[in-house]
Amino acid sequence: MAQLTYDYTAMDAAGARRSGSVDAETRDAAIARLAAEGRFVLDIREASSAGGASPIATGSRKAPSRQDLALFTRRLADLSSAGLPLDRVLQVVIEQSESLTLKRVAEEALEDVRSGMSVSQALSKHPKYFNAIFTETLRAGEASGQFGDVAARLAEYQESDVMRRGQIVGALVYPAVLASTSLFVVIFLVTFVLPKLSPVFKDMGTDLPLTTKMLLGGVDFATHYWVILVTVTIGLIVGLRLWLLTPAGAYSRDKFLLNAPIIGSVIQKGTVSRFSRVLGTLVHGGVPILEALQIAGLSASNKVFQRSALLVEEEVRAGRPIAEAMRDAGAFPPVLTHMVAVGEETGNLPRMLERVSDSLDFEVDTGMRRLVALVEPIIVLTLGTFVGFVVLSVLLPIFEAQNLVK
Repeated sequence: MAQLTYDYTAMDAAGARRSGSVDAETRDAAIARLAAEGRFVLDIREASSAGGASPIATGSRKAPSRQDLALFTRRLADLSSAGLPLDRVLQVVIEQSESLTLKRVAEEALEDVRSGMSVSQALSKHPKYFNAIFTETLRAGEASGQFGDVAARLAEYQESDVMRRGQIVGALVYPAVLASTSLFVVIFLVTFVLPKLSPVFKDMGTDLPLTTKMLLGGVDFATHYWVILVTVTIGLIVGLRLWLLTPAGAYSRDKFLLNAPIIGSVIQKGTVSRFSRVLGTLVHGGVPILEALQIAGLSASNKVFQRSALLVEEEVRAGRPIAEAMRDAGAFPPVLTHMVAVGEETGNLPRMLERVSDSLDFEVDTGMRRLVALVEPIIVLTLGTFVGFVVLSVLLPIFEAQNLVK
């Protein structure tokens, strides 16, 4: 392959901006060559291309994904740990950002930082993308002089969250496709096939089997009253969603999910894992324990755990140890309370919380695999039972008619 010339702008190990050109077969090869020389590429393009050629980060105007936010945080951590001033860090992040939305947010934050505002304060003006966990942890890192270390911990938390969600989505793809196909088959049979067979059976003049009568009755009802069925179904869905928006409805839903057979333990472990990881990240970053408990409870996205976290916060505020308060709250499993007690005794609470989260993540992975392995045969069995019922209901009258002819 022919060598191409690329013009680049990069930052050297001392943090100084350098421009020049490099010969390589591809753009990736050029970036790798510059990286090997200790240079961090900010912009690179073919020398022969027009002046308006697209830089390495083409950008996207859509809302930033969780992966975009994790990459944003990782760049903050890596650049600040390298010793760059925070305004220079934001400038490099702007130039490297693939998301135009995050680039715009970082540009506004850079202006605020240069006007005297801290990075955490500047980013807190955009709560849609940077929640309280993010901004409060960064604020504590700034106050303690450990911005790079705390940002790295945040990046690890976000990357773990992205990976966890990806695993869950990947595990549910096949069951979702299978369930959708099953639903389509049922709708097709009830809507198109069975209504055409119904007049044939009615004209046979014989006493139909019970299964056939049940099938024809269901088809007739669905054919003549489908408007009512659709209206009632939509009304129930809307009413349920409105009820779930109320505090009582949301609490009842979360409590039911936690106590549900099979899936309940997976949801509980996943919720406790998230709570533990967030709490450990906040405490490691220097956030006061009362504030950390409040934020971690909100991050759990489960009303039962949120209420329990508030109870723990009140008990700790009154002077009780965290482990004892968690034990009495009732929602936290023994593995968490015992590890928190060890963390309080040894003064290494963040590390103990991280171990709990890692352990529960493994159990969640195992539980998800078992759940998916259980769901697939249930869907197949349900669809097979319905199709078998339809086939039996269709064939029995035919066999009886043949016997009458004989």
